[in-house]
Amino acid sequence: MLLDKLINYLKLDKQEFLFQFNSHPNYPSALAFSDTLNFMGVRNDAYELDKEYWDELPEEFIAIVDNSFSLVKKNGSQYSIYSDKAKTLNKDELHKKSTDFVLLFEKDKAEIKSVTNYKSFVYAVFAIVSIYALLSQAWYEAVFNILSLAGVYISLEIFNQKFGNTSNVIGSICGDIAGNQDLNSCNKIINQDKTSILGLKFSDFSLIYFIGITILGLFLPATSFIIKGFTFASLIAIGYSLYVQGFVEKTFCRVCLVIISLLIAQLLIGVFLFENSVFDIKTVLLSIILWISTFSLILYLNNTLQDKESLQKSNAKNLRFKRNYDLFKRELLENEKVIFRDNETFFAGNKEAKLHLSIISNPYCGFCKDAHKIVENLLSKYPEDISVQMRFNYTPDPQNEKFTNLMSDFMYTYKNKPVQEFLHLIEYWFENKDENKIRQRTGAAAGNEDLTSLVEMSAENRNAGLNFTPIILINGYQFPDKYDREDIYYFIDELTEDEEI
Repeated sequence: MLLDKLINYLKLDKQEFLFQFNSHPNYPSALAFSDTLNFMGVRNDAYELDKEYWDELPEEFIAIVDNSFSLVKKNGSQYSIYSDKAKTLNKDELHKKSTDFVLLFEKDKAEIKSVTNYKSFVYAVFAIVSIYALLSQAWYEAVFNILSLAGVYISLEIFNQKFGNTSNVIGSICGDIAGNQDLNSCNKIINQDKTSILGLKFSDFSLIYFIGITILGLFLPATSFIIKGFTFASLIAIGYSLYVQGFVEKTFCRVCLVIISLLIAQLLIGVFLFENSVFDIKTVLLSIILWISTFSLILYLNNTLQDKESLQKSNAKNLRFKRNYDLFKRELLENEKVIFRDNETFFAGNKEAKLHLSIISNPYCGFCKDAHKIVENLLSKYPEDISVQMRFNYTPDPQNEKFTNLMSDFMYTYKNKPVQEFLHLIEYWFENKDENKIRQRTGAAAGNEDLTSLVEMSAENRNAGLNFTPIILINGYQFPDKYDREDIYYFIDELTEDEEI
């Protein structure tokens, strides 16, 4: 299922989104799609809504158009549709091609995951090469190098697109006026390239060629003889590409034609403007080393990314099984239920919520920081649906006054200040682990609080065998050992709706 335009519009990491979506146990259902958006920081609610009420919907919503999840954006009397490509429909066309499913969403900018940005480094390298060429070389040599950089950039975009990354550059070159990418030209030529030399496609050799030519171009005019030879050799690639497009696939790829134009322009500059340099065996040997090194680098990157992609697909299948809620629930309920006495110490969230989490921890436990972060995130996302009790393991010890004072500061803050401030204090402790800073933050008024309820709570933990920390309990059931604590994010929606739990 292609969702390029939709994912790009929501500014999500495409590889991460598709990995999470494909690994969902209900893939490719609407539930899987909705849960994946939630996980990626796009909060949403799904509805089955008759078309007569669609006029009341917000300016942007997600619907199933032409059997594909699509972003629908109102634009006057027209609707812009974003899925694997962008298109425009009128109201009647939209209603005819859509189901009644609609999904309303809001983007949480603080949590949306962005794609790792390597382009700033690429742009910096391009800028340095361009400045050097413009200041140190003849105008035609500088133009030649800038054409090489353009070839590197376009070829790099094609290379990345092979591994699932959306390319706005390729889309803009191959798209029509309405922004629709012509899947029968660019994608057919690039993605269905049958050439394979050690796993590299014909388009990969374009990247190798332009990187090599760019490096050689920095040493003009000394390397003009070598460069001329390669520009003449590029005629073979041009002829082969035109043959495949015109006679094999019988369709022309715009981005391929752009690359061919760059090659022809460089050929003309080399033939008519470059000086004839003297043949130098050292330059030839260095050039051979350069091409071998570039080829090896691209081959290594290609194989590494292919292995990563294969591993992700395998992991997606495994996670689809692991994230099955019925399996998780069975593992959860296999543990003996722990029942605590009523004790409202260190309690947060909605006390009337059906889902209650208990976290057994120790302030000096190195792994407890991440567990507390998880429950704090859940409290932030589901303030009305869950409650949480922080059950610190504490034993009074005259020899450990710092521990007692820390618990006293926690207790003072919990009793006298808003719960949110108490949660911030816990977070602050795990970030700094400095008793003096905690006392400064709570103030001298904290004094020696009555810790009887905390001592009783700790005794309950020990009696239940909850000595090792951190431990998370869900309505008294210990979180299954077969799952990572972070996996609770995938099940929280179903847990809040499960009456049996």
